[in-house]
Amino acid sequence: MKTLSPLQQERLKYQPKLPESLKAGINKLICVEKEKTEAVKDKEQIKELFAKTYGQAIVEFAVGNEEKVSGVKNVGVILSGGQAPGGHNVIAGLYDALKQANKENKLYGFLGGPSGIIDGKYVEFDDKFIDAYRNTGGFDIIGSGRTKLETEEQFKKSLEVCKKLNISAVVIIGGDDSNTNAALLAEWFVKHDTGIQVIGCPKTIDGDLKNDQIEVSFGFDTATKTYAELIGNIQRDANSAKKYWHFIKIMGRSASHVAVEAALQTQPNICLVSEEVEEKKMSLNQIVEDMCKIICKRAENGKNFGIVIVPEGLIEFIPEMKDLISSLNDLTHELESDETYQNVRSEEKFKIIASKLDENNAKLFLSLPALIKAQLLMDRDPHGNVQVSRIETEKLLIEMIRTRLNELKDEGVYVGKFSDQAHFFGYEGRCAFPSNFDADYCYSLGFNAFALINFGLTGYLSSVKNLIKPAKEWVAGGVPLTMMMNMEKRHGEMKPVIQKALIKLDGKVFKELEAMREEWAMNDRYLFPGAIQYFGPSEVCDLTTVTLQIEHA
Repeated sequence: MKTLSPLQQERLKYQPKLPESLKAGINKLICVEKEKTEAVKDKEQIKELFAKTYGQAIVEFAVGNEEKVSGVKNVGVILSGGQAPGGHNVIAGLYDALKQANKENKLYGFLGGPSGIIDGKYVEFDDKFIDAYRNTGGFDIIGSGRTKLETEEQFKKSLEVCKKLNISAVVIIGGDDSNTNAALLAEWFVKHDTGIQVIGCPKTIDGDLKNDQIEVSFGFDTATKTYAELIGNIQRDANSAKKYWHFIKIMGRSASHVAVEAALQTQPNICLVSEEVEEKKMSLNQIVEDMCKIICKRAENGKNFGIVIVPEGLIEFIPEMKDLISSLNDLTHELESDETYQNVRSEEKFKIIASKLDENNAKLFLSLPALIKAQLLMDRDPHGNVQVSRIETEKLLIEMIRTRLNELKDEGVYVGKFSDQAHFFGYEGRCAFPSNFDADYCYSLGFNAFALINFGLTGYLSSVKNLIKPAKEWVAGGVPLTMMMNMEKRHGEMKPVIQKALIKLDGKVFKELEAMREEWAMNDRYLFPGAIQYFGPSEVCDLTTVTLQIEHA
């Protein structure tokens, strides 16, 4: 018989908090239209591609004077992309709102991500099913997947499945790519007069799906608190043993939001920021040189230890490495059918690759450790890109720093004793028990998604704002997906995609980090956040991220 831990049992009982407007009841809401919208960039192209759903207004929900009768609606829900804490609560909120509106409503979960709606694999939720997953981490309620919804055939198959189940709306819970899929599907459904709505929910622990209307993507709060606890534990160990430099690579491929938030929570000696490296056009050697200066200066003060946070996607933001990776992406694709290349040993492969690169890229490629060269040549992801999470950037930095410190030592510079430990925190944060903030936020996003459906809207992203205030003061509404889109090159073609939100170097959050760097580097101002707290005073248990607090201070 399956048993539950004491924490599991208690979390299942937790009742997430809702904004006052949603708490009043789904059938009492009124929908208030705000300003009309335009795409963030490439407006004419986006308008042409999304002729039916472009330019819609931002909406907010308020409490009306009358309670309306809601007609019967069947809804399908999809979990798309990587896991993020709180996904189960989005579905629970959607389910509760749907049943509150009309008990005859049904919610279907498509299995294994977007492929579930294409292949017609689904489950129907009931109270018992949903209740077993409330306030839990993971996406195991229906599973997830990375299938893209973008072809005519996929859209037609999705329509057939929706017709079979009499589905009038689909909710896609995902990140920027997944919600790009949602925008494409919404446009196709309207264009073909299907009567089926599509609503998205903003998910990604990376924190790069955000704008003025989407203050934070769900899962970011829990994941960064989980990583901060681990970093704090390591800092305590480092400060106790005083003999290791810990290099901690932390999840976040396209932006450094996770690394920066974890740094603000823990105050390490060094935190690299990918966007800064790109802006300043720093080379790999420059990064290593800067870090060696701090290591040597601390050694002079008798401190042969420290903490370094490295964003997962750093390597793609170093201009010379970005150029090399771009060339390797093209080359590895060309060499897929080259039997000679495929059948030789790694060292021979490196020579073949180098012979096909230009002089600068060849020199850089050959200068890298064999481990990194091999990782740069591994199989590409479905988008044709190098899988940066599998490149051990932290070990590359360690090896290059060790080499440079030996050179400095030969030059008479005091470098102390350099001993290292490498870590990668990724999967540890994706399925953690959601914090109270994420439990509340996700439940509100799901409940709100049905409100958008109930008002007949499509091509919208569920939006809950004013998040640094108590949940009752949150503002619920919706944002047109097309307002976040621009054109980007994918697989050699220009495609409409939701623009990723990167760290703004002139923004409050980076400026806060920048102002404290020297102090953190030389003086050990470590903070120890400890484990996520679920029970106790609100200022401990319901705390939002430092990033949100700074941005909205």
